[in-house]
Amino acid sequence: METTHRVFVGDARDLSAVDDASVELVVTSPPYPMIEMWDDLFTDLDPAIGDALDAGDGRAAFEAMHAQLDRVWDELERVLVDGGIACINVGDATRSVDDSFRVYPNHARVLSAFEERGFDPLPDVLWRKPANSAAKFMGSGMIPPNAYVTLEHEYILVFRKGGQRRSFEPGADRRYEAAYFWEERNRWFSDVWTEVTGELQALEDDELRERSAAYPLEIPYRLICMYSAYEDTVLDPFWGTGTTTLAAMCAGRNSIGAELEAAFLETFDDHLAELPALSRSVGRTRLERHREFVERRREAGESLEYEAEHYETPVVTAMEREIRLWAVCEVVDTADGYRAEHAPLSLE
Repeated sequence: METTHRVFVGDARDLSAVDDASVELVVTSPPYPMIEMWDDLFTDLDPAIGDALDAGDGRAAFEAMHAQLDRVWDELERVLVDGGIACINVGDATRSVDDSFRVYPNHARVLSAFEERGFDPLPDVLWRKPANSAAKFMGSGMIPPNAYVTLEHEYILVFRKGGQRRSFEPGADRRYEAAYFWEERNRWFSDVWTEVTGELQALEDDELRERSAAYPLEIPYRLICMYSAYEDTVLDPFWGTGTTTLAAMCAGRNSIGAELEAAFLETFDDHLAELPALSRSVGRTRLERHREFVERRREAGESLEYEAEHYETPVVTAMEREIRLWAVCEVVDTADGYRAEHAPLSLE
């Protein structure tokens, strides 16, 4: 199997390089409004944002920042196929502006923006992102009532374009081979992910590290497996360190990335030498976890009725029988991105 991965330097507010209705899934994490590390970026996009912050008008700055993200959501509406899914990882912000402390509910504002564009909200996911500080509160210490809880979670908002689900030809191999295991479905489709944690990015450039807010590979990998089939294309308009592209490669999907900072693209090749080993590890871990599940189920006296066609293991449902995992064996640098060659996952 071969997948293609196109990456270009560009403004996510203008994705003219991406054709209409050419993307089946969006997985991205935008810059979060009212998080100080993104103030300069948003002010560069609209100087009125900096003016609002200087004037101590947090509400005006919050809305103006989201107005810039709204232009990206307009583009996502255009490039997604009908029934396509958008997964937006976003966190709320807490901040004092003009001596007034409050929470800025980014997730609620993004939710409203997608609904205005005709997207149907689907159940979202909360995942725990540990705070850097051991303190569990902010404000007045041990004396009530003016302390505040620490935000330790982020939202993965999930939307479907239009009111109808995607349709496939009956028995489509690319869909059934992309199935997940029964126990993965139970874990992945829970609305709270507690076992996924944040991680530091391996960037040697201090300035790049400060501008990076990449999420763990496990998050885009899960979402890609949950909401796309083989041959689908995944878009990340806020590409950053390329985590979504790496996850798409491991999951055997095509991808497109847009990134404003050319420096991030220059560091991405450093990850590719390790990608074949990473993709094998991801696939083998899934199989190993499944076999551990099978053993626990057997020890509990429960049977499994079906056999996987490509792996010597029983499965719970008939829909799991055709599961096929792929591993990257080579990545070739092309004129506008990368071509990944995949082979069926070997257990040796």
